[in-house]
This record gives sequence, C-alpha cells and structure tokens, in this order.
Amino acid sequence: MDDKTTKAAAAERAKALSAALSQIEKQFGKGSVMRYGDNQVEHDIQVVSTGSLGLDIALGVGGLPRGRVVEVYGPESSGKTTLTLQVIAEMQKIGGTCAFIDAEHALDVQYAAKLGVNLSDLLISQPDTGEQALEITDALVRSGSVDLIVIDSVAALVPKAEIEGDMGDSLPGLQARLMSQALRKLTATIKRTNCMVIFINQIRMKIGVMFGNPETTTGGNALKFYSSVRLDIRRIGSIKKGDEVVGNETRVKVVKNKVAPPFKQAEFDIMYGGGISREGEIIDLGVQANIVDKAGAWFSYQGTRIGQGKDNVREYLKEHSDMAFEIENRVREHFGVTARAAGVVRQAPQADEGAPDAE
Repeated sequence: MDDKTTKAAAAERAKALSAALSQIEKQFGKGSVMRYGDNQVEHDIQVVSTGSLGLDIALGVGGLPRGRVVEVYGPESSGKTTLTLQVIAEMQKIGGTCAFIDAEHALDVQYAAKLGVNLSDLLISQPDTGEQALEITDALVRSGSVDLIVIDSVAALVPKAEIEGDMGDSLPGLQARLMSQALRKLTATIKRTNCMVIFINQIRMKIGVMFGNPETTTGGNALKFYSSVRLDIRRIGSIKKGDEVVGNETRVKVVKNKVAPPFKQAEFDIMYGGGISREGEIIDLGVQANIVDKAGAWFSYQGTRIGQGKDNVREYLKEHSDMAFEIENRVREHFGVTARAAGVVRQAPQADEGAPDAE
C-alpha cells in the first residue's frame, strides 16, 4: 500500500471519527466524550487534607480525592467519626459546604465543634430509613452545591421493609441490594459535581472461617468496588498522663487506593476532646525526615532546642504555630506531597434529570 492510499485511509478514519464525536455530543451533550489531551480534561486530582499529616502522605496525593467515594471502616471506638469530622473541618477551611447524614443518631455536636467543625454551616440530617438517607444524599450531590457528604454509618442504613417488619424477620441481602442500587446511581453524579462522599462502615465477623481474616464490612460488596479509597482504622494503644488515659494511639492502613499506590499506613495520636494531634505528627515525621533533631529526650530545630520529651515539644509547637507550620511544609516537601486543594470553584450545575429544582 503506497503513502497516498495510507493518507487517504487515515483522512477517512479521522473524518468518520469527527462525525461520530459530533453525533455523540449532539445526542448526549457537550463534554460527553473528549480527548484526554484536551484542556477540558482535568489532569490533577483535587484533594482535601484528612487533618493528619501522616495519612495525607500515606495517601500519596496529599489527602482524600474529590469527586470520589471513600470508605472508612474499623472496630468500635477506633476513631472513624473523629477522622471524618476532621476532614469536614479541613473542607470548611477552604470554603467547602459539608453535610453529615447521621443514620446512627449519635453525633456529638460539642465534640465536633472542638475538632474545628463550623456547626452553623454544617448540614445535618437524621433520616428514619436507609432509603431516605440515600435519597437525601442523591439530592445533595445532584444539587452541585455540596462538596463533602459523610454517611455515618452503612450499618445503620436500615431498609424500610426491615423497619416495618417484625423483630426476627429474615430479609437476606436487602441492605446489600439497597447499597448496590444507590452506588450505581450516585457514582457518575459524584464525579460530575466533584463532591466527595465518605461512607463510615462497621466490622462484622464471618461465621465458620477457619483460615484467613474472618472480618468483613456490612452492606455487601458494592461499596468495596465503588470506593476509590478504603481506610482501615484501628486503635493500637493508649496515651497516658500519669495514670489517666488522655488519648488513643491510632493506625490507619490504606487498603485500597485508585489514585496512588495502596497499602501504606500512618500512625497518629487522637487526644480525647482534641482530635488528631497535629503537633505529635509533626514531631514524629520531622524526626523521621531528619528535619527535627533528636538527641536523647531533647528535640531541636535548626540548632534551637525546642523541648525535652514529646509532650513538652507538643505544647511548644502549639504556642509557636509559625514554627509548626514551617516544619510541616518541609516534611511535606521531603515526602513529595503538597496539599493541592485550593479554594472551592464551582461551575453552575447543569439541569439533571430527577434533580431538585433550584428555588
């Protein structure tokens, strides 16, 4: 085949592709299909900090990705709700609108305020059924005006049929079907509106498992597939001041990550009444990156002693926030992670079939 024939064939293919693209855009709207190299496609992943420096680094992109589904699961009192409330506080700092779907009817608003959540701007819903919770979530996502939705928890999303039935009724697979249907409907809209949806989940034990891990999460397998990030959070120890327990040592493992390499983990302290100890992480990661010097019990930064013992250094960094901020930035640079979550920029939401009308 000569060059002329090859060029003619290539021109015909390009013409046919152009006609197909025009037809698709005419039928399904502009932007329904596009070349990845075009400027219309967003290359960088927008992220929101988790409130934990170590976890931001473990996630590989500096935080949790926007426009995605995230699952946070772990045993009771492991810090699941604390972590999600910290994410809400971080999102509000950059001007985002957040919603908390409290299916467990157990949100402690005083504790949320201590973690930095602006309660006056937080949308809170306490639905009666799982269907109602997921319909509210769908409506908020479709509005295009909400940046983060936390659902606490999947286990508490009780199907209407189960609530209306009698105690002891067997309804196998009902909640799993509800979750599967909801996620099928939600995923595309979540991506289009750049809203992050975090599902908190609980752990159950499989009966009769002799080998391997008997743990599983509630709500079937759909959430595992649709989640871009899955975080396994565990309490690994206690923090004591004298004989009094003042916090938990916590480990988070990134068991699934579609935006960076998975299976990394982070350890941090959760202080009672104060949330994740930012200063504690700055000390630990600063020492690990050789930015903060440690000699015996003494810690130094750029030749200046900043305290003896971790507790004293933590208090020093609380009082000297400029130094804490400087060390944190240097740690982020060392690990190649920068928070790229700029201010919230929204496009006017397009009219969506089934979306609530704007008043």
